[in-house]
Amino acid sequence: MSRWALLVAAVGGLACTLAVALAQPLSKADAAELALVAGAGALATGLVGGGVLYVLRKGSIGAQAVVVAATSLAAVTGGAVAASKRMFVNSHDLGALWVVLAASATVGIVAALVLGQRVGRASRSLEAAAQRIGRGDLPPNVPSPPTGELAALAGELDAMATRLEEVRTRERALESSRRELVSWVSHDLRTPLAGIRAVTEALEDGLVSDPETVGRYHRTLREEAETLTVLVDDLFQLSRIQAGTLHLNLERSSIGDLVSDAVAAAEPLARRRGISLVGQLEEPMPELVLSMPEISRVIRNLLENAIRHSRPDSTVLLEAGTEPDHVYVSVTDACGGIPEAEIDRVFQTGFRSATARTPGHDGAGLGLAIARGLVEAHKGRIDVVNESGGCRFTFQLSLPS
Repeated sequence: MSRWALLVAAVGGLACTLAVALAQPLSKADAAELALVAGAGALATGLVGGGVLYVLRKGSIGAQAVVVAATSLAAVTGGAVAASKRMFVNSHDLGALWVVLAASATVGIVAALVLGQRVGRASRSLEAAAQRIGRGDLPPNVPSPPTGELAALAGELDAMATRLEEVRTRERALESSRRELVSWVSHDLRTPLAGIRAVTEALEDGLVSDPETVGRYHRTLREEAETLTVLVDDLFQLSRIQAGTLHLNLERSSIGDLVSDAVAAAEPLARRRGISLVGQLEEPMPELVLSMPEISRVIRNLLENAIRHSRPDSTVLLEAGTEPDHVYVSVTDACGGIPEAEIDRVFQTGFRSATARTPGHDGAGLGLAIARGLVEAHKGRIDVVNESGGCRFTFQLSLPS
């Protein structure tokens, strides 16, 4: 409660007391004296109660609630007793007042004790729940106390416990994904490194000397080095995405140009694998505010993923078009589909399916995780569905408003 609220309550109470006193069949002097005497008695009692509350400021809420109730009753009693000496002329009326005050005080103290016990139990329950949350033992539901403020606090604790549990679940999933990623990356690093080592040793030992073989070995070294470069670049990009340090240089660009360039760049890989690459681009495509290198990489990753996992002599279809509120780009492959139990994991870091995704054919399983991170950095969405003996990957970017 603010100081202004306390001031308003005090001034309002004083004005109300004077108004009630003046409304009685008394002279103005007697009314003012009565109000002053009663107010002084109540004020003295209230100051004593305030001192007790200050001493108990670090005590339980229940004890403080009892002190507040007792102080209120004592203030009324003190004011009434102080005024009675001015009001009553015989001991009979004064005795009747004491009886009324004693009965009222008894009921008030009992009610205060009951309320204090309820508030105390509620506060102890909240304290225990907070301690369990602090230890990581997240309760499914925090008991709701009887008072509004404590009930709101219980709701906040319950919501916090739920959020902490969600964070813990994500951390466990991320840690599992990291362990899986380390395992795959270690495997994928060993393969090109072993090739580089074997070729280098052969060249150093002079096991090959004819120009054609030496040239082939040099090409092998270059290809393996490029494989390592791509892997390291993917890891660096993924680390920036996960750390939230990815910088996007946004500009108005034609996504149609990015799609055309990506199809042209992927054509040699598709041709080597005997796959027909078909692009269907809706015209005209609107311009979007995006980072061209990142969206280009998304399209490239989806195309390379589709080409690697499609059957020879099949077709990979890339489509781009517009809906009322977004632009979409989809890539449909002929990989045979992804098991339904695994389809929700395809964008996880390091994921490889045991059936549709063959280890060793898709790098360290980073391409789709990077694509998701880059799309989400543009406030877009990406998903995958099984379709016609393959998979259809689609990402959407919102149209400018």
